[in-house]
Amino acid sequence: MIGNRAGLSVYLHSLKFSKQLRRFGNVHYVSKKMKYAVIYCDGLKADEIADKLKSLHFVKDVRKSFKHELKTEYENKVPDKAKEYDYKMGI
Repeated sequence: MIGNRAGLSVYLHSLKFSKQLRRFGNVHYVSKKMKYAVIYCDGLKADEIADKLKSLHFVKDVRKSFKHELKTEYENKVPDKAKEYDYKMGI
């Protein structure tokens, strides 16, 4: 199991080579229309894997996912009293 995983979007020239991406990580999704694949790999080795993928002849571009940088903790957990009153009134 991968503890710290990172997502990579790999844009391909042709889908013919999409099976070769399994060597670099878990292939999560392959889009036939837009010719890209989403793979998950070890987060510590993500930069190295991205460089290896860019050097392949069938790869157009590789982009890292920024999902791990997004803030997932929300500040206002208590509902606003005015909105709560309006909901009770049926407005």
